Amino acid sequence: MQNRTSRLALAAAGVTVVLWASAFVSIRSAGAAYSPGALALGRLLAGALVLGCVLLIRREGLPPRAAWRGILVSGLLWFGVYMVVLNWGEQEVDAGTAAMVVNIGPILIALLGARFLKESLPPRLVAGMAVSFAGAVAVGLSMSGGSEGSGGSSGARTSVLGVVLCLVAAAAYAGGVVAQKPALAHGSALQVTTFGCLVGAVACLPFAGQLVEEAGTAPLSATLNMLYLGVFPTALAFTTWAYALARTTAGRMGATTYAVPALVVLLAWLFLGELPGALTLAGGALCLAGVAVSRSRPRPAAAAGTAEST
Repeated sequence: MQNRTSRLALAAAGVTVVLWASAFVSIRSAGAAYSPGALALGRLLAGALVLGCVLLIRREGLPPRAAWRGILVSGLLWFGVYMVVLNWGEQEVDAGTAAMVVNIGPILIALLGARFLKESLPPRLVAGMAVSFAGAVAVGLSMSGGSEGSGGSSGARTSVLGVVLCLVAAAAYAGGVVAQKPALAHGSALQVTTFGCLVGAVACLPFAGQLVEEAGTAPLSATLNMLYLGVFPTALAFTTWAYALARTTAGRMGATTYAVPALVVLLAWLFLGELPGALTLAGGALCLAGVAVSRSRPRPAAAAGTAEST
């Protein structure tokens, strides 16, 4: 039974990673027509609508009182601050720099998890995250207008404001994940995700005027991509994330997201025709290798009863 639960949690994490990777492709289209706050609000409203309907159909109701603290904090930080600040930051720096800075997030999750959730930091987790972060840096460098990779942005730019915004996004992401973990001990993945999304949407309501104005002039493709972001990378992916997070540590879940840069490279190649260079491919391979190491368990039978579970 435990093995089956572990496999389901790993599958849920896989769904999350694939959908979050696909979000980068959609953000390129939607972000060209919508400002950072308007895009975040539109995405959250779409996600909250879908999640609310599912919640009503399943008749799960309100989460227990004990879950609300984590829901409020994760909703404000992760669904609210993170989405707006990241959208803004990616307008100030090139995509590669943004990817490198934001990928500090999983490291912060592991450190905060050890401090506030009393989670351990197994050597395999630390080593795997180090390998994956090196891969994320390689992918980022290849996307930052360097000499390699046709997908690199021409005229790449970097600003202090953009780097600071991406650092804030990474911190908000990490804080949101660590706050969400205790809430999942009291509420279901659907409850925690639905009300976290609603909290984020309420926090983004000041951008409602921009959203209405920009929706009237945005091309249909941009609006459809915004709706896609709300339904799949938000409603579905955040729910599968919460399901998996409830069954493993925050540190391990954070490390799993290092597979996203590798999948972004693949999706950009398939859907945008951006042929990855050697540095990009090497970085993607390192990301995947690091995830495999961080989620592995010791082989000796003596370690079968240790707390390093996936």
